Order: sequence, then structure tokens, then C-alpha cells
Amino acid sequence: MKKRKLSPVGVIIRKRLLDKGKTQTQLAEEIGTSKVYLNYILHGERSGKKYLRRIFEVLEIDLDSDQHIA
Repeated sequence: MKKRKLSPVGVIIRKRLLDKGKTQTQLAEEIGTSKVYLNYILHGERSGKKYLRRIFEVLEIDLDSDQHIA
């Protein structure tokens, strides 16, 4: 079975979750989606356009930073 890799934005979100001590489940609840859908976003299987701005707000990720791909 092939191991799934995080997308570039998924890596940033995962790191920020760890920094803030939050789980994917907690983030999914805060942004109004399921943890399964959030996982799809992190792995680049869904664009998550509807949720990315809210994810960045909740995790306090600077939208003007060069660290992410939006």
C-alpha cells in the first residue's frame, strides 16, 4: 500500500497544529468540516478553497507569508 504524502500546505498546517497543541479533529470542528475532509485537504486530495482562509485564521498562519501555498 502506497503511503500518502502531505501537500505543501498540509505540511504547514500539520506543523502549526503541533505548535498549537491542537488535533485535526479540533481544527475540523472549529472550521465546520469533518476530520476526514480536513485530511483530504492536508494530503492535496481536495483543494479546500472554502476552508483554507478559516484554517489559516484559526491557526494564526500569516496569509501574506511566503511559507504557504494558497
